[in-house]
Amino acid sequence: MAIPLRRGLRRAGPDAPAPEQQPSPPAPAAGQEEIRRQNLGAVLRYVHLHGPTSRAELTGRLGLNRSTIGALAGDLAAAGLVTEEVPTTARRAGRPSLVVSPCATRVCATALSIEPRRLRAARIGLGGRILDQRETPRPYGSSPLDAVAPLADLVRGMAGEDGIRYAGGAVAVADTIRDPDGTVRVAGADDALVAALDAELGDARPGRPGFVAGDLADIAALAEHTRGVAAGVDDLLYLHGDRGLSAGIVTGGRLVVGHGGRSGKVGHMVVDPGGRRCGCGSRGCWETEAGTDALLRRAGAAPGTSPLAVLRAAALGDAVARDALHGVAEWLGFGVANLVNVFNPDLVVFGGTLREVYAAGAGTVRRRLDSMALPASREHLQLRAGSLGADAPLIGAAELAFGSLLNDPLHALTAQ
Repeated sequence: MAIPLRRGLRRAGPDAPAPEQQPSPPAPAAGQEEIRRQNLGAVLRYVHLHGPTSRAELTGRLGLNRSTIGALAGDLAAAGLVTEEVPTTARRAGRPSLVVSPCATRVCATALSIEPRRLRAARIGLGGRILDQRETPRPYGSSPLDAVAPLADLVRGMAGEDGIRYAGGAVAVADTIRDPDGTVRVAGADDALVAALDAELGDARPGRPGFVAGDLADIAALAEHTRGVAAGVDDLLYLHGDRGLSAGIVTGGRLVVGHGGRSGKVGHMVVDPGGRRCGCGSRGCWETEAGTDALLRRAGAAPGTSPLAVLRAAALGDAVARDALHGVAEWLGFGVANLVNVFNPDLVVFGGTLREVYAAGAGTVRRRLDSMALPASREHLQLRAGSLGADAPLIGAAELAFGSLLNDPLHALTAQ
């Protein structure tokens, strides 16, 4: 299953190109309204992703004429979704083109993240700015449903001023759970979680759009694809490491989620059949050699040690830490080589704690990759640390929550 990440434009009005054949009968009113709805969404999406933009630039970027852009921007401004202002500096003679900006503090989404060690909530404005963010520890081995009540408390603590308009909410779920005995369970972002969030927060948000949910790696991939280091790249792998290792896969500009939204469990790709026992029950899974737990094990770190402490020690020349980093980076490159041979992406992005592991061992990862990957898969390939850091799951959740608003700007909002 694939989810499209972008929508195209359709032209309407007298400026549309003339057809080569005999004109068809006039489209019914419903068809014209659909074109208008799509174009409103395209204008709002552009300023949401790119920030304040002049009408003139919108005309050039979206392929619509000035009068159409003016009418669409005016409708969005009347709805309280954007503002229009005269630029502070005029670049040329004549009447300046108005600058269209998203209403970043008056229109927002609620973004939640259920991570292995913590729970987070954020209020994110139209345009992608984080307006408020809270977090609380997550008990070891707890399920996503156990997170509902503490997340609801975080959301209530972020209650904004009166008049804020709410576009929806979304939750990014790290769905691999390790029980105290080390057993790995998959408890995904399912309907029960969404229903529980809606029920818990229903009294606080009467009549508002409900929550949607998705796998954390998929949602972080969406964030990097729309706002981060992978913006403009349509074929990419996003690798997220924390307690485990998972992937968000974008192919042809579409997020591939698989049956039940459970694709991307690349940490359980077997790379050494005779290797270490994994908590999933198999042996030699990639995350037993390339994950942050493997880094701590190789370094002989005490329980509870942060992987970042090992990386800092390696940077300072500690021989054991450096060997640990080298071993993990070798296996990281090994697995990436296999993945790029399968998917042939243009870019691999490393996120979560894996972001720092890659940054510290990039040379080793690249050498192993180059020794194994097919030339056709590696010659164009770029490897990058994610640019959004720890905020990627929250930013991606907000993008998911804003989806309905961006698809139908004039009918998707409710007032606080």
